[in-house]
Formats: sequence, C-alpha cells, structure tokens
Amino acid sequence: MRQPIAVLTGDVIASRRIADTQALYRELDAILGRLAEHYGGRFERYRGDGFQLALPVAGAALDAAVALRAALIMHSDERRWDARVAMAVGSDDWQAERTLASADGPVFVASGRALDALAEGAAHLALTRPGMPGDAALTLLVRYVDELVDGWSRYSAEIVCLSLWHDDSQQAMAERLGIRQPSVHKRLRTARWALLDDTLDFFRHRLATEGPAP
Repeated sequence: MRQPIAVLTGDVIASRRIADTQALYRELDAILGRLAEHYGGRFERYRGDGFQLALPVAGAALDAAVALRAALIMHSDERRWDARVAMAVGSDDWQAERTLASADGPVFVASGRALDALAEGAAHLALTRPGMPGDAALTLLVRYVDELVDGWSRYSAEIVCLSLWHDDSQQAMAERLGIRQPSVHKRLRTARWALLDDTLDFFRHRLATEGPAP
C-alpha cells in the first residue's frame, strides 16, 4: 500500500577533517535514532558519514533536516560538524519494518540524486518532489533555511534543538541551560527562531495540503 513518505539522504561535511569521528558518529546515530523513533520511521548509516532516514510523515521533511543539522552543530568540537541533507517527498509502498538498503522507489532514488547534486555546489539543503511540478516558493524557502542554519553558532543550534524538542517557556529553557532568561531571549533572536518556526509550520501544512503525487 502506497503512503506519503519523506526520505532524507545525506552525508557529513568534511568528515575526514574531524578529529574525533567516533564522537561524531555517536551523535549522528543518536539524532537519527531519535527522529526515526519520533516519527515512526527508520534510518541507516553507510560509509561512515553517509546516512538515510525514511519517515512515513511527508510534512516532517524540513523539521527533521533542521533538527539533524542543529544537533550536529550543537555538539561540534573545534571543527564545525554539519551535513548536507537532500529531502525527497512523495508516495511509496515502503514500510518502516523494511530495511532501506532494499528500497528503490522513486522517492528514494530522487533523494539520492539530489544529494549527488548538492555535493557539486555550495548548498547544504535541497528539496525534491518526484512527480510534482516545481515550486519556486518552496525552493526559495529551502534556500533561506539553508543559509540561516549555515550562520548558526553552537549556542544558536542548541537553543533551536531545545525549541524543536521541548515546548518550554524561556524561563524553563534558562533553567535547563543554567543561564538567565534574557540570555535565552537573545539566543532565540540570534537564531531567528520565530521566523524559522513559522517557516517550518508553513512547510508542514503546505506538504500536507498538496499531498504527494499518487
């Protein structure tokens, strides 16, 4: 039975230059596992720094990509950790109990090809929707989010991670982080969280309303 899915295929940027690759891979597995559990999907990692995540929730594509990149940036060592992530959204008969190695539907293929294209340029995020017409507005917003994430410090990534996973007040965030509430407010503003939150909400509703091609 076909269902709407999101497939994220990616790799860590310049992983060979990272000193503690084992710490990197532990964090990569942790965030991928958390996303797979949260959305009822599945992930696999390959060639060390490569990964694929399939989610039976098409509208969660950008949320998952941002959460993944934020977690990596947040846990960076002396060299920044980040990833290229190619998102593909569409319909497939894949089910979460099946491995990803055997998945070869159009959404999986499109995600892999989009990652290949990312490797040839400066962008770190891409969205493709096989079987659907191009959407200049979505493409532009993906570019915006990509550049926003590129500009984050570890502190910005950390506050975004907290905002994505916890519905906390600024005071509760301050207590989690051991800082004052005005510092939380400043970090949220620096990360442009309010605008990012609205953008993610727009994506969720836009993809859910349009639906993938049958």
